[in-house]
Amino acid sequence: MYLIPIAWLYVVLMMAIAEATSTQGTLLGAFFTFLLYGVLPLSVVMYVMRTPGRRRARRALEQAEPTEGDSRPGSDARDPDGRGHATGDPVAPERKEP
Repeated sequence: MYLIPIAWLYVVLMMAIAEATSTQGTLLGAFFTFLLYGVLPLSVVMYVMRTPGRRRARRALEQAEPTEGDSRPGSDARDPDGRGHATGDPVAPERKEP
Protein backbone atom coordinates (compact mmCIF):
# COMPACT_ATOMS: atom_id res chain seq x y z
CA MET A 1 0.00 0.00 0.00
CA TYR A 2 2.85 2.38 0.74
CA LEU A 3 5.03 1.52 -2.28
CA ILE A 4 3.52 4.10 -4.61
CA PRO A 5 3.60 6.99 -2.09
CA ILE A 6 7.22 6.21 -1.21
CA ALA A 7 8.15 6.11 -4.89
CA TRP A 8 6.31 9.37 -5.55
CA LEU A 9 8.10 11.07 -2.66
CA TYR A 10 11.42 9.84 -4.07
CA VAL A 11 10.63 11.32 -7.48
CA VAL A 12 9.53 14.63 -5.96
CA LEU A 13 12.62 14.72 -3.74
CA MET A 14 14.81 14.29 -6.82
CA MET A 15 12.86 17.11 -8.53
CA ALA A 16 13.46 19.35 -5.50
CA ILE A 17 17.17 18.50 -5.44
CA ALA A 18 17.42 19.29 -9.16
CA GLU A 19 15.64 22.60 -8.51
CA ALA A 20 17.98 23.47 -5.62
CA THR A 21 21.19 22.61 -7.47
CA SER A 22 20.21 24.20 -10.77
CA THR A 23 21.93 27.44 -11.74
CA GLN A 24 18.57 29.18 -12.09
CA GLY A 25 16.90 27.38 -9.16
CA THR A 26 16.59 28.42 -5.53
CA LEU A 27 16.13 26.65 -2.22
CA LEU A 28 12.75 28.33 -1.85
CA GLY A 29 11.70 26.95 -5.23
CA ALA A 30 12.91 23.49 -4.19
CA PHE A 31 10.91 23.72 -0.96
CA PHE A 32 7.73 24.67 -2.78
CA THR A 33 8.34 22.01 -5.41
CA PHE A 34 8.54 19.39 -2.67
CA LEU A 35 5.54 20.83 -0.85
CA LEU A 36 3.21 21.41 -3.80
CA TYR A 37 4.18 18.40 -5.94
CA GLY A 38 4.81 15.94 -3.13
CA VAL A 39 3.42 16.54 0.33
CA LEU A 40 0.12 18.22 -0.49
CA PRO A 41 -1.13 15.84 -3.22
CA LEU A 42 0.19 12.80 -1.38
CA SER A 43 -1.63 13.79 1.81
CA VAL A 44 -4.91 14.00 -0.13
CA VAL A 45 -4.30 10.62 -1.78
CA MET A 46 -3.41 8.96 1.53
CA TYR A 47 -6.50 10.45 3.18
CA VAL A 48 -8.72 9.04 0.45
CA MET A 49 -6.97 5.65 0.59
CA ARG A 50 -7.59 5.39 4.35
CA THR A 51 -11.32 6.20 4.13
CA PRO A 52 -12.49 2.55 4.19
CA GLY A 53 -10.35 1.85 7.26
CA ARG A 54 -11.72 4.87 9.11
CA ARG A 55 -15.27 3.82 8.20
CA ARG A 56 -14.64 0.29 9.51
CA ALA A 57 -13.17 1.64 12.75
CA ARG A 58 -16.13 3.97 13.26
CA ARG A 59 -18.63 1.16 12.72
CA ALA A 60 -16.73 -1.12 15.10
CA LEU A 61 -16.73 1.63 17.72
CA GLU A 62 -20.46 2.20 17.28
CA GLN A 63 -21.15 -1.51 17.71
CA ALA A 64 -18.98 -1.66 20.83
CA GLU A 65 -20.84 1.18 22.59
CA PRO A 66 -22.48 0.13 25.84
CA THR A 67 -26.24 -0.26 26.01
CA GLU A 68 -28.45 1.41 28.63
CA GLY A 69 -28.43 -1.60 30.94
CA ASP A 70 -24.64 -1.87 30.99
CA SER A 71 -23.24 -2.31 34.50
CA ARG A 72 -19.89 -0.70 33.83
CA PRO A 73 -19.08 2.47 35.78
CA GLY A 74 -19.70 5.64 33.85
CA SER A 75 -22.26 4.03 31.55
CA ASP A 76 -25.17 6.05 32.92
CA ALA A 77 -27.50 7.47 30.26
CA ARG A 78 -27.23 10.89 31.93
CA ASP A 79 -23.44 10.79 31.53
CA PRO A 80 -23.04 10.70 27.73
CA ASP A 81 -19.26 11.04 27.62
CA GLY A 82 -18.75 8.37 30.31
CA ARG A 83 -16.14 10.37 32.20
CA GLY A 84 -17.93 10.17 35.55
CA HIS A 85 -17.80 13.92 36.24
CA ALA A 86 -20.62 15.65 38.04
CA THR A 87 -23.15 17.13 35.66
CA GLY A 88 -23.88 20.81 35.56
CA ASP A 89 -27.04 22.33 36.99
CA PRO A 90 -29.87 21.23 34.66
CA VAL A 91 -32.05 24.18 35.71
CA ALA A 92 -30.94 27.65 34.79
CA PRO A 93 -30.48 29.99 37.75
CA GLU A 94 -33.27 32.49 38.34
CA ARG A 95 -32.51 36.01 37.27
CA LYS A 96 -33.57 39.02 39.28
CA GLU A 97 -35.56 41.60 37.43
CA PRO A 98 -34.12 45.12 37.30
